[in-house]
Amino acid sequence: MLTLLAVSAMLFVGAIVIGAFTVAVAALKVTFKLVLLPLKLLFIPLIAVLVVVKVVALVVAGIFVAAILIPIAIVIALAALPFVIAATVS
Repeated sequence: MLTLLAVSAMLFVGAIVIGAFTVAVAALKVTFKLVLLPLKLLFIPLIAVLVVVKVVALVVAGIFVAAILIPIAIVIALAALPFVIAATVS
């Protein structure tokens, strides 16, 4: 009976330790959130500027590709035009 009481006491102490650890981790998370909030608020405009620059760079890259491919397509179409006309006549 004494062994059962000792095992129960160990389980109870283990549960208390796990509960205390859980509370400590939660408190640490809240503390980090409160401490890092000013840094987060400082970096939000910087991240927004970086996102805008990235979007602008992607749009410029797309416009550049279109500016290269459209004249090439026109030249190919002009080169193929006599063959298209010849194919429609016969």
